[in-house]
Amino acid sequence: MKWRQMKDIYTVSQVNGYIKNMFVKDMLLNRISIKGEVSNCKYHTSGHIYFTLKDAMGQMACVMFAGQRAGLSFRMREGDGVIVSGKVDVFERDGKYQLYAQEIRLDGVGQLYERLEQRKAKLNEQGLFDKSHKLSIPPFPKKIGIVTAGTGAALQDIRNIAARRNPYVQLVLAPVQVQGFGAAESVARGIRRLDKYGVDIIIVARGGGSIEDLWAFNEECVVRAAYACATPLISGVGHETDVTLIDYVADLRAPTPSAAAELAVYEIQALDEALAGCHAQLTRQMLDVLEAYRERVQGKKDRLFLLSPQRRFAEKRERTGQFRMALSRRMAEILKEKRGCFAGADGRLSSRMEAVLERKRSRLALCAARLKGISPLERIGQGYAYVAVRGKHVTSVHDVKTGDEMMISVRDGDVYAHVSRAVERKV
Repeated sequence: MKWRQMKDIYTVSQVNGYIKNMFVKDMLLNRISIKGEVSNCKYHTSGHIYFTLKDAMGQMACVMFAGQRAGLSFRMREGDGVIVSGKVDVFERDGKYQLYAQEIRLDGVGQLYERLEQRKAKLNEQGLFDKSHKLSIPPFPKKIGIVTAGTGAALQDIRNIAARRNPYVQLVLAPVQVQGFGAAESVARGIRRLDKYGVDIIIVARGGGSIEDLWAFNEECVVRAAYACATPLISGVGHETDVTLIDYVADLRAPTPSAAAELAVYEIQALDEALAGCHAQLTRQMLDVLEAYRERVQGKKDRLFLLSPQRRFAEKRERTGQFRMALSRRMAEILKEKRGCFAGADGRLSSRMEAVLERKRSRLALCAARLKGISPLERIGQGYAYVAVRGKHVTSVHDVKTGDEMMISVRDGDVYAHVSRAVERKV
């Protein structure tokens, strides 16, 4: 038989190569999208992902190499319904064909939302969305951290708004991957890095997109990093209608990255105007308070002056002077009145006083005559003498002794003599 001839016999490699060539030439197999359910999914340490895509009637081996993982925005799990885009080719060594995936997306938005709701319920039950854990946003930050793509439009919007509102605020960027495989881990690392670096506010931002594009911000590692962040965090992911799980755990949600910048950066001009208004109001209030205190102090000063001892003393002295003047005037009036009364009685009084004085003169003359009659000097002038020994008046012979010197006072002088003999007279 012909099939037994040697020229019709091929090696395994030849057959596998022939089949591979057939796959390569088939344009349908080189760009194909296949949907199915994920099974036996394994993430290799090399970065490759191996899994099986199956449906009710069959299955197909699939692989996504590490270089293509940017086309995967979520982490596949067993049972996920997915649509895998890539090419079908033969692995010659094993003689097996498999699907080489270049992009993988979940099959249907409904399934994504279902997974989102399940994760949301789980995290909410664990208390990650509790409002009691939310921090207040500081009104006047000096340093703001930004977690976003280094070349995205979201970063440029934030920079423009920050420069317009307050050019003195420092922006610190943590560039991260915001879409595709590894984006969630990159965003979580960026949050932790800025939290450790030390900023006043962290903004997590990304422009709008589909639910698949924003899926990194629904991953559990991002939510837990935002929950553990000790720095106040503002989420500005997507457009106004886009809601991701980081919005629930953030301390403040902004509808867009631009709105996040508006909420985080205070407007320096408005602050200056507000401060100027406060300064003017405070100045007016201070002046009003000072005026009120001046009036109170002046009132107390006036009251103290009225109650001061000096003023009361001056008042008393003035009243005393007035009283003295009034008294002087009254006394002058009284004296004037009395002078009028005494003027008529002055003559009678003078006559009576002259009569009394005359009687007194007569009595005085009589007494003088009597005194003259008994005066020792008068007696001496009549021939009598005054005798003294040793300064003592001699009234008896016993007052002197023989030889004593005596002083004898007569009318016109003193005579000194010695006692030669003293004789007592018999009575």
